[in-house]
Amino acid sequence: MTPPPALPLDLGALLDAVETAPPVAAAEVVGRVLAETMGAREVSFLIADYSGRSLIRLSHLGRDAAGRAGRERSDAVSLVGTPHGSALLAQEVQVVRDRGVSRLYAPVTSRGEAVGVLEVTVDGVPRAEELAGVATAAHALAYVIIANRRFTDLFEWGQRSVPLSLEAEIQHRLLPGAYTCEGGQFTLAGWLEPAGDVGGDTFDFSVERDTLHLSMTDAMGHTLNAALLATVLVGALRNARRRGVDLGEQTRRAHAALTAYAADGAFVTGQVARVDLASGVLAIVNAGHPAPILIRGGVPTAVPLSVDPPFGVPSARAHVVQELRLEPGDRLVFLTDGMLERNAASIDAASILAGSRHLHPREAVQQLVQHVVTACGGDLRDDATVLCVDWHGGPTATRDAAEGADR
Repeated sequence: MTPPPALPLDLGALLDAVETAPPVAAAEVVGRVLAETMGAREVSFLIADYSGRSLIRLSHLGRDAAGRAGRERSDAVSLVGTPHGSALLAQEVQVVRDRGVSRLYAPVTSRGEAVGVLEVTVDGVPRAEELAGVATAAHALAYVIIANRRFTDLFEWGQRSVPLSLEAEIQHRLLPGAYTCEGGQFTLAGWLEPAGDVGGDTFDFSVERDTLHLSMTDAMGHTLNAALLATVLVGALRNARRRGVDLGEQTRRAHAALTAYAADGAFVTGQVARVDLASGVLAIVNAGHPAPILIRGGVPTAVPLSVDPPFGVPSARAHVVQELRLEPGDRLVFLTDGMLERNAASIDAASILAGSRHLHPREAVQQLVQHVVTACGGDLRDDATVLCVDWHGGPTATRDAAEGADR
């Protein structure tokens, strides 16, 4: 079936307009273009907050604004039971009609990262080409936001529904710039739910031409000391990775750096892995960390890895590089002990993960974390962190990413 023609949206002119406007006005520029092209009554951009359960309205442009964008507005919209949430979950434009007016909700997504939602209000019933145009504009807006958030704290401010402590601020800077990534052979998503006293958890990933790099770490202790231990280890892992060394050498250098820094008895558990995108072979080092869970054919099992000492603990032998061959359809999940111990021990993480196999990793990790938060009565004693990787395998797969992510 031939897709409908797109709205006459000049992306080149749009990007030119964005680049000549202040970074904080990026969303308003897109809104103004849609208002002019579609005659929209209102255009708003809502950014996903760090809770993963709501959106914060950052910009609003009404027809009576005479071309001027409204001030940033911080009202929150739930993702549960709303068309905004449906747009992100389905990765499709949602349309709600009411008294001759249509409200369009488009996912602002790039490579699976759910940046937010573009909300557009128009008179009458939108045509197919208008829906396609809004979807295209929302996809373009994701790139605009990702590029412009380097230059301003506005988007960071919008995502913070609660203040971050100094420890949480340090910890947050150790996480990747996006929590979700879609490639031809894989889809991944991570999530970190911090405890009241930050526990020093991190996850990380990076994609090269032929390799997917993954890591998850958990520093001992809480508050500032844990954040500093995590900073040294993650910095050392990234530095070695960017020098192009192999996995064994990467972990050797990181272990040496942390051992030289850490006081007696301080350590960080973790797993560092690399997936060869051509073969599906995962190489992994396990430094005193809970075993990952592999879901294959709907059945969850703990990956049988030998356990080496944590990073920072003096040892006479090097960490062992182990291998696991992934098969198409596998889901591999890395967890920290905050998902498995204390009050969280009352949940069956493996069964929950198996039951959510149909969900995109982005939704699956948030669902598991919510089970943990509920089991703990909303009071986490340790960070709860999860990284989920779906392996599709084969050559670079054909994906329907017209709106920024697989549906």
